[in-house]
Amino acid sequence: MKKILVLFSLLLPLMASAEWGKFEFEFDEEKPWAEIEAQLPPYPKEENLLPLFVSAATDNKFFVDAASISTGEDGIVRYTMIVKSSAGAVNVSFEGIRCASRERRLYAFGRKEGSWSRARFAKWEPIRYQDRNRHHHMLYDDFFCPSGIAVKTPQEAVDLLKRSFRP
Repeated sequence: MKKILVLFSLLLPLMASAEWGKFEFEFDEEKPWAEIEAQLPPYPKEENLLPLFVSAATDNKFFVDAASISTGEDGIVRYTMIVKSSAGAVNVSFEGIRCASRERRLYAFGRKEGSWSRARFAKWEPIRYQDRNRHHHMLYDDFFCPSGIAVKTPQEAVDLLKRSFRP
């Protein structure tokens, strides 16, 4: 009986270290990122549009639909962007920004009658700085991914957008 107890007491630390090693491995192992399926939001309404000052170098006016902003468990901030040109053209798009990789994706285009048309070849693209239409860069840096980390709630993004507008 003593031999069994001695043997067990010698094996116990080995078994514990094996379990501890497995525990540490679970934290070190990166799970592959998976995007959740984006649900198209309701078409934007004028009263929900938040202005986004992009640059004095462009005549375009940029807006984000506050009601459409969502933060997913996949780390993506999704939103509806409205761009109005000085000539009267209006572009509506449903997009996403992935903060972890500094990328953006276009999910759908808005139609004049208030419906959506899914983007055919939507893929993740890097967000690059541009002089004129740098709205994606600004949304990433200032509103949706401050310090490269996604905002936790849609309300946090809305608050940042409301506080920052400069005419």
